[in-house]
Amino acid sequence: MRAVVITEPGGPDVLKVMEVDDPVPGPEDILVDVKASALNRADMLQRQGAYPAPFGSPSEIPGLEFSGVVLEVGDRVDSLKEGDRVFGLLGGGGYASRTITHHRMAVKIPAGWDFVQAAATPEVYLTAYDALFNRGNLQMGESVLIHAAGSGVGTAAVQLAHQAGAFVFGTAGSAEKLSGATDLGMNVGINYHEQDFAEVIKQVTSGAGVDVLIDFIGAPYWDKNIASLAVLGRLVEVGLMGGTKMEVDLRPLMAKRLQVCGTGLRGRTLGEKLEVTAQFRRHVLPHLASGSMKPIVDRTFPLEEVAEAHKYMETNANFGKIVLTID
Repeated sequence: MRAVVITEPGGPDVLKVMEVDDPVPGPEDILVDVKASALNRADMLQRQGAYPAPFGSPSEIPGLEFSGVVLEVGDRVDSLKEGDRVFGLLGGGGYASRTITHHRMAVKIPAGWDFVQAAATPEVYLTAYDALFNRGNLQMGESVLIHAAGSGVGTAAVQLAHQAGAFVFGTAGSAEKLSGATDLGMNVGINYHEQDFAEVIKQVTSGAGVDVLIDFIGAPYWDKNIASLAVLGRLVEVGLMGGTKMEVDLRPLMAKRLQVCGTGLRGRTLGEKLEVTAQFRRHVLPHLASGSMKPIVDRTFPLEEVAEAHKYMETNANFGKIVLTID
């Protein structure tokens, strides 16, 4: 099969399309003819040698999600058959013309969807759902601040929070991204290049703060994140793009009785991933299938242009997902 291989740790140009051996499915796995995959920040970190693949996933082939057609099913698989159109989450190996996954990690593609839409869905919606509801315990009528509202996970989180009846604040670095997030259900947009988000939250909430905060930045935003939270607020760290270390004043956590937690899907056990996938099927997929929510695709690149796709992602210009198509 054709696959994108990380030839050595480094920049986008270390990604090369090569012929490699097909993966071999186990008795509970399916083999998929991959039609599309999508980029994630974790792929960039893996390419740089800073985020190794979990045990059992290919260490040299990135890609955390896929869409395609079932080619073969294991002996213990009865829920899927050859020819089914499926998409899902992976620990790695998505940048390839074939991949394997446990059959319960694969979700049937809604009628009318193409493979690009499907590939843009699993990582962002499963991550956003887990962060908002499993970790952040967001409830109807509460308020939430979503940083990077124009990112893949951000666009999914805005739609999920809006659908759940929350009041949604969001940050982004351009008027265009804020406009796009507003169209998805964001109530108040904050341009972090021009505004202090903590001050905006303070003004709009009359000093009360938000109930839930979804953060991708980490250390540089810590103090303002804590200041933006309401009493009994919940901060969920989904990413650490800005840094990981800082000096912390713990008094506000005690005074406001705050909860702080981190989340990530890639390193979880199969059982944990199956549970989140089941939640996605029950609570999210019906909205996607009906069109009340949708995956946001910024741009597509053929697999052979994977280095250019990574370079584009590093500019932070995208609104929504960057998808790789595979002939």
